[in-house]
Amino acid sequence: MRITVLGCGHSGGTPLIGGGWGKCDPQNPRNRRLRPSILVADGETRILVDTSPDLRRQLLDADVDRLDAVLYTHAHADHLHGIDDLRAINRTMGADIPAYADAETWRTIETRFGYVVTPLPDGSDFYNKPQLTPHTIGPGDRFGIGPMTIHAFDQDHGISRSIGYRFGQFAYSTDVVDLPEESFAALAGIEPAHDGMIIEVE
Repeated sequence: MRITVLGCGHSGGTPLIGGGWGKCDPQNPRNRRLRPSILVADGETRILVDTSPDLRRQLLDADVDRLDAVLYTHAHADHLHGIDDLRAINRTMGADIPAYADAETWRTIETRFGYVVTPLPDGSDFYNKPQLTPHTIGPGDRFGIGPMTIHAFDQDHGISRSIGYRFGQFAYSTDVVDLPEESFAALAGIEPAHDGMIIEVE
C-alpha cells in the first residue's frame, strides 16, 4: 500500500495570504503546503481522502485520472470545497464515484453541493458536474474498497467531530484534538511514523 500526502497545510494553506508562515521556515520549499488530502493506493485501487480546495493541482501533481472512492473526514471547507474538481475524474472514467462520509457531512454536502448527488438526466453520459454515489458510514464501521478494508473511527475536532480512517497498518487522523478510548482501541498495533510525502506500508 502506498500513501501520498497531497496536502498537509493550514486551512488557509501555507503560507497564509498576507504572508503568515507560522513556525514554518519560508526558506524551505517543502513548507509551501496545500490543504489537507491524501491518496491511498493498493494495487490498482485508488482512494482519495478529502477534496481540498487545492484538489486540481494535487491530482495533476500525483498523476491521478481515476478514483475508486472518495472518503470524507468532515465537512469543513479545507477538506471539502475542491469537490467540483472531481468532475474531471468522472469524465475520464465515464462513471460516478462512490463517496463515503458520516451523516452530518452528507447533510452539509447536500446543502452546499446538492448537485453532486443529483442523478444525471436519463440517458445522459456527459458529466457536466461532479457525480458521487453516497454511502453513509460512522465511527466503528468497517467497509471494503477493492483489496482494502477500512475502519472508521471517531475524533474530537474541538469545535465538532471528525472521522479518522485506518487502512491496515496505516491510519489517517487529521483535524483532531482528542480521541475517545474506543478510537485508541481501533488504532492498536499501529506505530506512529511519517517521514515525507510518500509512505509505503506492508
